[in-house]
Amino acid sequence: MSSAHRFDRGHTDDLMSFLAASPSPYHAVANTAERLEKAGFRQVAETDAWDGTTGGKYVTRGGAIIAWYVPEGATPATPFRIVGAHTDSPNLRVKPLPDTGAAGWRQVAVELYGGTLLNTWLDRDLGLSGRVSLRDGSHRLVNVDRPLLRVPQLAIHLDRGVNQDGLKLDKQRHMTPVWGLGEPREGDLIRFVAQEAGLAAEDVTGWDLMVHSVEPPAYLGRDQELLAGPRMDNLLSVHAGTAALIAAVGSEGLPCIPVLAAFDHEENGSQSDTGAEGPLLGNVLERSVFARGGTYEDKARAFAGTICLSSDTGHAVHPNYSERHEPGHHPVPNGGPILKVNVNQRYATDGSGRAVFAAACERAGVPWQHFVSNNSMPCGTTIGPITAARHGIATVDIGVACLSMHSARELCGADDPFLLAAALTSFLEG
Repeated sequence: MSSAHRFDRGHTDDLMSFLAASPSPYHAVANTAERLEKAGFRQVAETDAWDGTTGGKYVTRGGAIIAWYVPEGATPATPFRIVGAHTDSPNLRVKPLPDTGAAGWRQVAVELYGGTLLNTWLDRDLGLSGRVSLRDGSHRLVNVDRPLLRVPQLAIHLDRGVNQDGLKLDKQRHMTPVWGLGEPREGDLIRFVAQEAGLAAEDVTGWDLMVHSVEPPAYLGRDQELLAGPRMDNLLSVHAGTAALIAAVGSEGLPCIPVLAAFDHEENGSQSDTGAEGPLLGNVLERSVFARGGTYEDKARAFAGTICLSSDTGHAVHPNYSERHEPGHHPVPNGGPILKVNVNQRYATDGSGRAVFAAACERAGVPWQHFVSNNSMPCGTTIGPITAARHGIATVDIGVACLSMHSARELCGADDPFLLAAALTSFLEG
């Protein structure tokens, strides 16, 4: 192991296990909840009356989870410190009528979810995961984590100009995976999924299924300085936020209520009941205030003192395309988390937020970096501006610098996940 490794890799090893076990947002939520339960948190139902007791609690809804810890001595006006993230990643998702095929091949009809980097799904061994909904209203997680599907690329002999003219993919015609030979039969895929889950096919009345690469996360490079893996945008932040929340609740005299908010549907705009633009976070925070005997005035005071770190992956400088990056701001892998700035509010960071983040990193002994987009390139966005605008909460956009964002397999520095978690822990401790 190289001397370049300054930190124990236990956190990154654990992240790799989390990524492999979380092929869908629903699995990510279940695995996060399991970690919280082991740390003493308890699940509360949205349909139940909430009490004002101290301790750790969490709510799940579909692909979203909100967890918080009320310390001893907290008042109804005690402010929150929130780590925001998202559980979803761009991928291929199964259509309502999935059984299709052509030319003697059985295929699965898919929709493209989010800003998918299409070519990264070609010629890759794919599994199938997500959840099925049963006739009685319950759900069951499904994870076929073995080579099941493949989106085959056209051979170069039939596309002679591909290396000169570039690969051109039609989203409807060219991205349909194959999974066998023969004529397609209606209901075949769901019968297979039900069997894998130990269910009767007639009991399955709905599904939210997606494909995933079955290649496991791995250290990369001569000195293993890099981490390659799926869904790091943005399960890396979900994992770091979970670890930070669990670590923060062990601190004495917390001056705030630490919160983890991991939403679904960030990759397609956050407009859902489990997305950041929905009411879930606001409802949870308000109910926490009211359960502790608070009034509207207490809620307004608590929100006014609340800060959110919106943690999502960002762009490291690509060595083959450095001209696409802002020349004065060059985040590098293993240089620590990045502070994202965009004056047009694609990111929510301002000078005050920069000071909060800098203080958290300083307390944790964590280096950090700036990210700004090249003026000639459009800037992405996150749940940060949505959270700030919807709830009137001061928000700062941060993350980890990576390459190949939105690929089926992304790349970051192997030390950066630990550095992010350390900074988030410091932030949540107030």
